[in-house]
Amino acid sequence: MTIYHFVGIKGSGMSALAQVLHDMEYEVQGSDVEKYFFTQKALEDSNIKILPFQKENIGGDMNVIAGNAFPDTHEEIEEAVEQGLPVTRYHSFLGEFLEKFTSVAVTGAHGKTSTTGLLAHVIRGAKPTSYLIGDGTGKGEKDAEYFVFEACEYRRHFLSYHPDYAIMTNIDFDHPDYFANVDDVFQAFQEMAMQVNKGIIACGDDEHLQKIQAKVPVLFYGFAEENDFQARNVNKTPEGTTFDVFVRNEFFATFSIPGYGDHSIMNALSVIALCHYEDIDTEIVKERLASFQGVKRRFTQKQIGEQILIDDYAHHPTEIKVTIEAARQKFPDREIIAVFQPHTFTRTQTFLTDFADSLSEADKVYLCEIFGSARENHGKLSIDDLKNKIDNAEIIDEHNTEPLMVHEKGVLIFMGAGDVQKFQEAYEQTLRNHVE
Repeated sequence: MTIYHFVGIKGSGMSALAQVLHDMEYEVQGSDVEKYFFTQKALEDSNIKILPFQKENIGGDMNVIAGNAFPDTHEEIEEAVEQGLPVTRYHSFLGEFLEKFTSVAVTGAHGKTSTTGLLAHVIRGAKPTSYLIGDGTGKGEKDAEYFVFEACEYRRHFLSYHPDYAIMTNIDFDHPDYFANVDDVFQAFQEMAMQVNKGIIACGDDEHLQKIQAKVPVLFYGFAEENDFQARNVNKTPEGTTFDVFVRNEFFATFSIPGYGDHSIMNALSVIALCHYEDIDTEIVKERLASFQGVKRRFTQKQIGEQILIDDYAHHPTEIKVTIEAARQKFPDREIIAVFQPHTFTRTQTFLTDFADSLSEADKVYLCEIFGSARENHGKLSIDDLKNKIDNAEIIDEHNTEPLMVHEKGVLIFMGAGDVQKFQEAYEQTLRNHVE
């Protein structure tokens, strides 16, 4: 029996794909560094073998899937090539795999993961659906009709895909270590649009997406009247959000979601549009939208004492702003505290002023040292450069999180794409120590 061996199985996309194949009864194993990643819990729960990197892992009837973070010179990849075993990059394998289903790619600078999770949750209520989410969650159904997956624009990896549908949430300048500017990002999305086979659901409130060209119908959603699918009569409360949807200016239905902020409405609207296009029962869509519990590291909250702690992946100025906005909707009478760990030096340098502006929307800001990545672990600037642009900001150390305790009834949002969770874990331990 062929073994699918994942080189770098703890990566968010890789771990999700491994779970999909495992659920579909393929033989799956993988290798990675020893360090613990939040993605590995699901792998362990499924009894998927995780090995330390070594060339001895390779051999027999094996199909090697290589994570994008690892070069061709990686010892396991070199060993597979030497033995004549097939080696496929993650995005290339996924591109071939999705051809077996009605596939929906969810892409955009922001909101991909939340929208993918929401769409998968909704469609599963109506049809057998496999899905792959960028938070490391994957699920395979043996008789799946639909395959919903997150498609990342970084390094134009999403050009490996030719999906039936694409949801495009927005276009914004990010990944400055790869893209030159927002026009470069737009060109990547334009190329992707030409590869879609049935239809595109695009945010019409996004000035860049308004210009997208395609060989298939493009349906627009948003708050503006010109959109095919428009949200009106929005009612925001600390319990959630209710809004009416108009399809080409005719009332369609009223929907309620447990989410907060305008971005949550937009995510839901894109899902409603796709389901409408695919004739999925509106009552099922309503019920599934109302029961969505969210995805990992997206406004994930817990309460300790009188403080609310929120874990969020926000790592771009736009995302920080909407996360703080969502917190203000849900907790209108509480102090909002941002604990932010910048992710990569190039992103921090490029958006330094924008980060300062977005973070200043919080009542108080604490900054963690910049998280370098495997591809970029140092830079010319330091966290002080960001601190100096924000009034009353403080730098916090994971070995001393006690300053956070002064915000007795505060909402503390730990934000970042690196390992900001360790600051939250350290703070939770500090709180436990004080209770004891």
